[in-house]
Amino acid sequence: MDWTSLLCWAPVFALVLARVGATMALLPGLGESAAPAIVRIGLALSITILLLPVAQPLTPPVPDSGLAMALMVAGEVVTGLWFGWVARMIVLALPIGAQIIAYLIGLSNVLQPDAELGAQSTALGVLFELAAPMLILVSGLYVLPLQALAGLFTLIPPGHMLPGGDGAQVALQTVGTAFALALQLASPFVVASVVWNVAVGQIARVGGRMQIYFVAMPAQILGGLALLMLTGSTIILVWRDKAESVLGLLPGSP
Repeated sequence: MDWTSLLCWAPVFALVLARVGATMALLPGLGESAAPAIVRIGLALSITILLLPVAQPLTPPVPDSGLAMALMVAGEVVTGLWFGWVARMIVLALPIGAQIIAYLIGLSNVLQPDAELGAQSTALGVLFELAAPMLILVSGLYVLPLQALAGLFTLIPPGHMLPGGDGAQVALQTVGTAFALALQLASPFVVASVVWNVAVGQIARVGGRMQIYFVAMPAQILGGLALLMLTGSTIILVWRDKAESVLGLLPGSP
């Protein structure tokens, strides 16, 4: 292959790499910040090379203006970030549900901030946040976003802007699905918390000046941890099944 052929492939390579690289920054499992940067860069380059034969016939002619080419690359970055964010939202449902559970069972307290976890984080939320990418990789769900990414080049060819209306609709649906799933995962704890707080309120009315909070709080934490032990595997299985169905319906999926 001579230099002329390589120059013909260069614009396509730049467009595909812009979309794939932006997607890899947010893709669940493969694009985690804990992964070494060299690994993510290598994955982005490998996927770009594999997708070049698919994207090359769909790429429009290279514009004469450098500004027009820069706008095309920027559009690819936006499309990649949008796709990666949509794929990540369903994965975030697991740590969001864990955050809700932690608040309900009393494992979060504004008087006890943790400098390492963050002011708005809980140990339970961080635990499930670390578990989510591991489950994605172990279960093989990372294949579904990659397949959808390959099909996305047919749905939105390189050099074309992301449709604003359709993109916003998909983003809103994904956010709604993620938060609904998070609440579904935490639903046993929501019910238990309502019943527990009603019971504690009734006891407080009967007990008079008794400091019921200091008596009820340890029991609330122990009961919540016991319920988490009983429902933990079910929570993960429900999340995995829903994540598989959502990732299998990403834009561009076969």
